[in-house]
Parts: sequence; C-alpha cells; structure tokens
Amino acid sequence: MAHVELSLSGAFVPQARTPAEAEFVTSVERWASTVVAADEPCLIIDVSGSILAVSPSCSALLGLGKPVEALGQRLSSALQLVDFTAGAGRLEEPEADKIPPLLALSSERLARGLMRVVPGAGEAPLTLDAVSTPLLSGDRVAGSLTFLSPVRY
Repeated sequence: MAHVELSLSGAFVPQARTPAEAEFVTSVERWASTVVAADEPCLIIDVSGSILAVSPSCSALLGLGKPVEALGQRLSSALQLVDFTAGAGRLEEPEADKIPPLLALSSERLARGLMRVVPGAGEAPLTLDAVSTPLLSGDRVAGSLTFLSPVRY
C-alpha cells in the first residue's frame, strides 16, 4: 500500500461571505477573478468596451503585452483589427463594432463569429473564432465575456 501526503499550503480557499456581502459581488467581478487565472484565451470588457480582465494566454495571443498593461484599454483600439481581404486592411469603426465581444454588449445576446487581428508589428494576421456572452448586473448588461480560439487552416 502506498502512502500519499497532500499539502494544503497552496490550496485555494474561497473567501467566506455573508449573504448580505455576497449580493454586492457582481457577476462581472466573479468572472473577472476567473478570467485572470484561466489557461484559456478569454477576456472581459465593460459596457464602454474597456478591458476589465484578460487571461495571460489571451494577452499573448492578441499581442496586448502583459495582462495588467491591457486593463482599462478600449478593446477596439487595443487590437489591430483587420478585414478578411488579402490586403488585410484596417477594420473601420462601424465594422469593428460588430466583433463578438462588442456585439454581445449591443445586442444583449450571445454572439459568435470570426475576428482577424494582427498580434504584432510585422506578424501575419491571425483569424480567431470568438464566442461572447453578455454579463448581467441585475437586469442590465454590465459587460461581456469572450473566449477565443485561433482558426488553423
């Protein structure tokens, strides 16, 4: 019989909250704490389109630098969004507003679609499959949560 010891020194212990305190923690705050620790490429934006939380893998995928440096930036200006033409022209604002993270905010519904970004200077455009869902605060949309996956050809 094998002997196994488990260490609890690094264990995650959720913070205890009274029911009154729990109602002040918004859906966006709960998801943001999950996103910053996620292995998957994902991000949260608020209703103004500013980045509230980004996973390290998402920050690297999109060329945003360190995750903490991306916080507070408007998503549409932080990303170098390009169209699907061979020339990969810069995506102008009316079209950029239709990318899934922003569309989930404006439509208040689940949004899925392809996005094309240039992650860094001199790099080839990257096509991403994006699935976004609005996050609610009460009965109002407070942000959107997006999961991204590179599309391989």
